[in-house]
Amino acid sequence: MSDTRPSADLWSDKAPPGPTNLAAVRHRTRRVLLAEAAFPALLWPSAVIGTYALAGLLRVPQSLPDWLHGAVLAGALGLAATLAWRGLRAIRAPAPDRIDRRIEHASGLKHRPLQTLADHPAIAGGAGVWDAHLARVLAALGPLRSGRPHFDVGRHDRWRLVPALGAALIAAAIAAGSSAPSRIAAAFVPGVDDADAPLPQVQAWITPPDYAPGAPIFLDPHEGAASVPAHALLTVTTTGIAHAPHLRAATAATAHAETHALDAQSWRETTLLEQSGTLLLRSRGRTVARWTITVAPDLAPTVAWDGKPGSAKNGWRTDLPWKVTQANGVATLHAEITLQHPPKGAHSRTLSVPIPLDGHPRDAHGVSSPDLSADPWAGAAVSGRLCAESTSGRAACGPSVAFTLGQRAFHDPLAKAVLDLRRRIAMGTENRPTGADELSALGGASGPISQDSGLFLNLSSVASLLANPDVPDDHAIAEAVGRLWDLALDLEDRRHGDRASAQASLDVRAAQERVNEQLQHMRDLGPKGQSAEEQAELQRRIEALQQAIMRRMQALANRAVQDHTAVPNMQGLQNHANDALSRMMREMRDAAANGRTADAMDKLRQMEDMTERMRNATPKDLADLAQRMQNTQQAQQQAAGLQDIIRRQSSLLDHAQDRQSRENRARTRAQEQANPEGPDQNDDIQTLPTAELLRRLGLTPPPGSNADAQQGAHPDTAPGTPQSATPPDAPAGDSSLDPADRQRAETQRQQDHAVQHALGGALDELQTEFKGLLGKEPQGFKDAHGAMRDARKALSQSDDAGAVAAQQKALKDLQSGSQQMRDAMQQASQGAPSFLPGFGTNDQGGSGEATGGEDQGGGDKPGDKDPLGRSTDQGRNGLDSDTHIPGTISREQAREIEQELRRRDSDRTRPQEELDYLDRLLKPF
Repeated sequence: MSDTRPSADLWSDKAPPGPTNLAAVRHRTRRVLLAEAAFPALLWPSAVIGTYALAGLLRVPQSLPDWLHGAVLAGALGLAATLAWRGLRAIRAPAPDRIDRRIEHASGLKHRPLQTLADHPAIAGGAGVWDAHLARVLAALGPLRSGRPHFDVGRHDRWRLVPALGAALIAAAIAAGSSAPSRIAAAFVPGVDDADAPLPQVQAWITPPDYAPGAPIFLDPHEGAASVPAHALLTVTTTGIAHAPHLRAATAATAHAETHALDAQSWRETTLLEQSGTLLLRSRGRTVARWTITVAPDLAPTVAWDGKPGSAKNGWRTDLPWKVTQANGVATLHAEITLQHPPKGAHSRTLSVPIPLDGHPRDAHGVSSPDLSADPWAGAAVSGRLCAESTSGRAACGPSVAFTLGQRAFHDPLAKAVLDLRRRIAMGTENRPTGADELSALGGASGPISQDSGLFLNLSSVASLLANPDVPDDHAIAEAVGRLWDLALDLEDRRHGDRASAQASLDVRAAQERVNEQLQHMRDLGPKGQSAEEQAELQRRIEALQQAIMRRMQALANRAVQDHTAVPNMQGLQNHANDALSRMMREMRDAAANGRTADAMDKLRQMEDMTERMRNATPKDLADLAQRMQNTQQAQQQAAGLQDIIRRQSSLLDHAQDRQSRENRARTRAQEQANPEGPDQNDDIQTLPTAELLRRLGLTPPPGSNADAQQGAHPDTAPGTPQSATPPDAPAGDSSLDPADRQRAETQRQQDHAVQHALGGALDELQTEFKGLLGKEPQGFKDAHGAMRDARKALSQSDDAGAVAAQQKALKDLQSGSQQMRDAMQQASQGAPSFLPGFGTNDQGGSGEATGGEDQGGGDKPGDKDPLGRSTDQGRNGLDSDTHIPGTISREQAREIEQELRRRDSDRTRPQEELDYLDRLLKPF
């Protein structure tokens, strides 16, 4: 008997039906029937929603105020929800018999086979026959289907409103184009604009922070990018919207933004920019603007030592080499110094030394040399580091380095004892009563303190201050340290001089301190420090300092007289020093007036160094100064003699060039008379010698070109051309002059020859004197001597062209020798700093005085130059007078001569010397 059981795949529509497969089909059919029942219930609610969507595509709700827009949307949604609820509430679940009838109808079954499967036999005992009947029914069923839902719009919409609504929606969506989605979204979300709504007007700019001043950076209204320093302020103004926009970050880029209403439709938002990122300006659901901001981080300064700090080589100062870098500028820089090996029981203390800066540099380095010799730690081993603060307030310190503070040299034993006690009191290793007792003992000992009432009163007052228990420790110690320093300086000054000299030194130090305080005050005030009141106060203090220094110089001069030190021209020395000092004061005042405080303080430091050398000056120093003054006077005399030689040599050159010019003009007139058609015809120009063409242009012919003056001696001389009547050894052009002019020229040559010989002798004497002064002679003087000898030879041969060339070389060599002379004097003064302004290597302008001023070469005045920078014939020295400007030759003739010279330059058969000269002559053109 065959197996009639259904296949195992009962869920397939094509599988033989079975109980499980039939249940699934019935379940699907039930959903189909429910969908058909729900269609009429949802038809009109969907029509309501479609109508509202159509209105949204037409931008009707968006044109309403937001509150009315919301009310209309709520009404439409409420109506649709009510209709849907009423329709869906009336739906009933389909009966099993209806489900089977739908399956049979969809599957094309006849005679209701599914009902047979649910029946039972009426007669008991026929189970086997019934099972066979059911098997045949199952075999005949075939695949079972649920069918698709049938939505009959016409049955429920007699006026065909729903199809018309659908067609309208499609047409409106096509008309809206790419804006359709945004219109639908804006219709169902009140307060959101669609893509077709006009954008508000946006203006945005970024204001740099105070520490990085600069012009505001304006951003593109809708999209842009900018790079700004940290803490810059972004300001956005929006016009044309009734509700405030929102500034937010697509990535973390900004702090909280503050919004302010400017009027009913204008808004301003501000925010500080802290991090890089993208900023979005959102308004009514849209991104109105997008900016990409790159924020440069505000890093701390990078500061370090730029070398080995420590005691300066030139004395008591402390060199602090530094370098600092910060992208936005450094506001302040200072060194923090601590004692490296503090004694037991010493006070904890940090010495802060400010380092002046010009402006707010971003990358700078330098060496500050403050005077720390007055500090109790002077001469001790310390550890220091550099600390800087940027203009934005970021601070950083560099690594620590061990070094030694500079200190002043004291030779007076009593001054050394005072300084030792001062150091112990300042460090706290000596108590106040014991320090007072030691001071009293020093005052009672025999010496300058007991002999001078001023010194004794000063010491006694310090001792009383330390012994007074009513005075606080901080005030007593600070006051005692300051007074003991002044006492030690006074004792040391009296060792080198009298009381007046010591008082003058004290006045100078006080005046310097007052100027330094004013400069620091002006620096701290910033731009306000350049006011007229502050400048006037600085001027008063500078004048007081200058007067104090002059009194100190007068005391030094009196001491020189007392020591019987011979100082020549003491009055001239003081006048020169006063002029140099006035110049230094003026430069310091100008630097402070222009905001260059560092330069002004550097000038003050130079004056402090000068006065310190003046304080320590000895009779030997005065004798050395006297010798240097004598050398300076000799150098000035030699410089004056050199100037006289240069002037006379320039006059000889003027004479030679004038004679040459007259000969050229006479020769031109003679040729014009011999050739009435003029020398500008090509045939005549081509037959002229090269030397003659150069003379017509006002140029000096090349050396050895005299032979070219004879026609027929050169390949370019035409055959049959008459020979010149001038003999080969006669001076060029001399035959063209009148006899009287020729006689005057020859007489002047003889006179110039004698003067040239005398100048050579004077130069020999100058060489000898300079060699005796410095032990060597400039090479330029030797070369000038040889050029003068050539000039004498040319004059004796009536060769003015050769004389001009030799005299020009002599002038150039004299100029070179003058510069070598100044350099030698400056090198001789190196390493010998003076205690008077204007006589030291560190004093600007001193070396120029020693060699006779700035213009040693007798250079041309500005009015002695032509537009091409060449020397003319009026008042010239002839250093560059290698060109004579012709007075009679025409521009057209000069052009034709130039063309002929170019033709001859291309002729490689000519002598190489002539070709080289023509190449050099025509190269600039």
